[in-house]
Amino acid sequence: MMKNMKSRERFSNGIIYAILSFLSFVWILPIVWLILVSFREEPGAYTAYIFPKSYTLNNYLLLFTDTKLFNYPRWFMNTLIVAIVTCAVSTIIVLLTSYALSRLRFKLRKPMMNVALVLGMFPGFMSMIAVYHILKAFSLTQSLFALVLVYSGGAALGYYISKGFFDTIPKSIDESAMLDGASKNTIFWKITLPLSKPIVVYTILTSFIAPWMDFIFVSVIMKDNYENYTVALGLFQMLSRENIYQYFTRFAAGAVLIAIPITLLFIYMQKYYISGITGGSVKG
Repeated sequence: MMKNMKSRERFSNGIIYAILSFLSFVWILPIVWLILVSFREEPGAYTAYIFPKSYTLNNYLLLFTDTKLFNYPRWFMNTLIVAIVTCAVSTIIVLLTSYALSRLRFKLRKPMMNVALVLGMFPGFMSMIAVYHILKAFSLTQSLFALVLVYSGGAALGYYISKGFFDTIPKSIDESAMLDGASKNTIFWKITLPLSKPIVVYTILTSFIAPWMDFIFVSVIMKDNYENYTVALGLFQMLSRENIYQYFTRFAAGAVLIAIPITLLFIYMQKYYISGITGGSVKG
């Protein structure tokens, strides 16, 4: 009886591992293909074979040396600046809003939360035409500052996840700190945030990824301001009919490079995220 149960368990585990292995293969195959294309010496977007016949580093080198038509270094720096500034502003806004809604009690608190929750369900691109005309009225279009405003302007609508985490931290900690003379500001920065490392990391990651990968808003706001393009919009220009044959392998190289910073950021911050979750928000 026990042998049969163990054999069935091994069989079911084997099926699960086989399915997970297959899914992992399907997931990683496009990434491997993209990396192979980035080193391919033969031009063109389509080939009848998977593995390149010859390899080269010129696709990566030309991204940074041949900048007359596609200024990839400038686009990369634009994307990095916008992502870092937006990440800092959005993270602070989200955490402050979430803490206020979690700890403070005031009139219209629940209606405000409900309205923000409903507004957050609508995709941002629904408002992009109105946003563009507002920016145009203030002469802010085609600038990196406009992108930062757009990406961080609605950050507070994503309060609910952070608020849910702050709700798990006992209010008795705040009350004890207030009895010792600590202000709300001190409690937030010196006590609550150190206990909320997982949600802080989560907020940083999501706030950084959004501007790093966005294409829709930057294409509407920047229009023909070539120098202020971000990587997403710049790489898309390489796929036009007149450029795709010559620049497709260079496009693949640029796509690989743009994935490296966000991958490194996630790998670096993942340990803090996991340690915070396994350790709990509050010990003792």
